[in-house]
Amino acid sequence: MEKRIAAFDIGDKRIGVAFSDPFNEYAMPGETYFRTGKFDEDVKAIARIAEERGAGTIVCGLPVNFDGTDSVQTEKTARFIQALRQSTSLPVYTEDERFTTMEATRVLIEGGVRREKRKKSVDSIAAAYILEGYLSKIKKEKRL
Repeated sequence: MEKRIAAFDIGDKRIGVAFSDPFNEYAMPGETYFRTGKFDEDVKAIARIAEERGAGTIVCGLPVNFDGTDSVQTEKTARFIQALRQSTSLPVYTEDERFTTMEATRVLIEGGVRREKRKKSVDSIAAAYILEGYLSKIKKEKRL
């Protein structure tokens, strides 16, 4: 059995967390991590979350503009990902995260979730969408 995959949607205030099932077939949202304001502490906490849950791989969403170009948020996230790579022995990959938060928000609104409660889960649902994209990609590569 393969090790599960951890996915993170890295934001300035919150980091969405998701994990694959033990067979890497589907993604499940986890708890949202609320950032402390201490960069190094947050990086170590995210690495620890992945390692404690038995992940063998980490996937982080990389936010880019709608046209695919980099933004200020792309650079902030890339800096976090680079620090994460240095603080864990696990491989860390990136996945395009365009539209994931919008889609997660839409699903929560359609489900009748109130705004205050959406903040607690939208990032982890977005992380699950990031992970779904990554899982689809690796499944497709295995078929080729």
